Amino acid sequence: MTTQRLQQLSEIFTFVLVPGLRDSDAHHWQSCWGRRFPDWRRISQRNWQDADIDAWVSAIRRELHCSQRPAILLGHSFGALASCRLVQTQRLNVAGILMVAPAEPSFFELEEAVLPETLPTPTLMVVSQNDPLMPLERARFWAGRWQARLLDIGEAGHINTEAGFGEWDYGLTQLAAFADGLLTQPKEALSTTPFY
Repeated sequence: MTTQRLQQLSEIFTFVLVPGLRDSDAHHWQSCWGRRFPDWRRISQRNWQDADIDAWVSAIRRELHCSQRPAILLGHSFGALASCRLVQTQRLNVAGILMVAPAEPSFFELEEAVLPETLPTPTLMVVSQNDPLMPLERARFWAGRWQARLLDIGEAGHINTEAGFGEWDYGLTQLAAFADGLLTQPKEALSTTPFY
C-alpha cells in the first residue's frame, strides 16, 4: 500500500536522494529505495570523499534543474546537512526535506554554513538515540532551531547499512505520510515553477 501511494506521489513530487559522505552503498536504504522507485532521482558527483558542502549543494541543484515538480529531498547524514544549507541559502522549488540521521554540523566544521535558523520548508528529522554523529540532545536542539518535526526511532545507530537499515519499509511509511501532509500546504508552497 505504501509503495503504491509513493508511486502516486511521484507524479506530484520529484523525490531526490541525497547520500552522505562516501555515498550510500548498494545495501543502504537510499539505494534500496532508488531501486524500488526507479523514477526517483539521486545526486551524482565526482568526489564523494571530501566533505565539501557546496559541492553537495551544486549536485542537488543539478537534479532540481531537471524537474518542473516540487522536490522532496531525502538526505542522509552529510546529505541532510547539504539539503539544509540549500534551502537556507537559495530559493528553489523544494516542498519538503526528510532528514535521516543528520550529522552534527560542528562534526564537519560547518557551524557557519549550516545555521540554527528556521528552515523555509517543512522538514521531518528521523533520529537515533545512539547516533555516533549526532547526540540525541543535539538532534533535539537542531530540530527546535530548524522547526523540524523530530521522530526518534530508538537505538538505531547511524540509520545506515551497518545499523541494519536496508529496505526500511517503516521509513517509506513515514515518508509517504510526510509527503501526504505537504499536499495540505498552501498552493503557492507547491508551485510547479522552479525558482532559480
